[in-house]
Amino acid sequence: MLQMHAVTKVYRTELVETHALRALDLHVREGEFVAVTGPSGSGKTTFLNIAGLLETFSSGTYRLDGEDVSTLSDDARSKLRNRKIGFIFQSFNLIPDLNLFDNVDVPLRYRGMSAADRRQRIESALARVGLGSRMKHYPAELSGGQQQRAAIARALAGSPRLLLADEPTGNLDSQMARGVMEMLEEINAEGTTIVMVTHDPELAARAQRNVHIVDGMATDMAAGAGLVRKPVEASA
Repeated sequence: MLQMHAVTKVYRTELVETHALRALDLHVREGEFVAVTGPSGSGKTTFLNIAGLLETFSSGTYRLDGEDVSTLSDDARSKLRNRKIGFIFQSFNLIPDLNLFDNVDVPLRYRGMSAADRRQRIESALARVGLGSRMKHYPAELSGGQQQRAAIARALAGSPRLLLADEPTGNLDSQMARGVMEMLEEINAEGTTIVMVTHDPELAARAQRNVHIVDGMATDMAAGAGLVRKPVEASA
């Protein structure tokens, strides 16, 4: 599903060169639920941005669903991302001036779907997360947990093969966090591959595999490690 080999990311300025990732090897199999943990500045966000095709890498290879993304143009990468990857962010990233229906609709419009197809997907996704009766509400009219469920609906509406979650419970209280985690587990049980970055060890322990990054090195906490990483300089 997701295969990275010797992926390196170097940030350069006129005076400083920072190696955020160096020779990163990672294989996430289809249908897995992998948690990525570690302190701030260890490279988790850089890895997630590269995995989500939001950021390019300096060297190495990355295959998503068998396709080598390192050879793709920006336009082709955008189309692949929109078609196969869903995102859930800590800050929800909902558009405040749009109601929930239109928020979920935004990424679907880029795929050239008919209005009828989009409506069916939107209504189904919002119903799935328990917000079917709130689709005309605006983000400010919802609780934090409801906003995160709306963000999950936005990701699910596109039927992604890979779901990337960046601290999806970071802005929620413990009860809401458990509800979001249970929802992610249900989505994974239905076949969607999930990679989740989290600082919460309790949530990470519920994933099938836990990749821990600290001091520029990563260790797969499960047997049969799928991630090997050499020492790197700290970065975001």
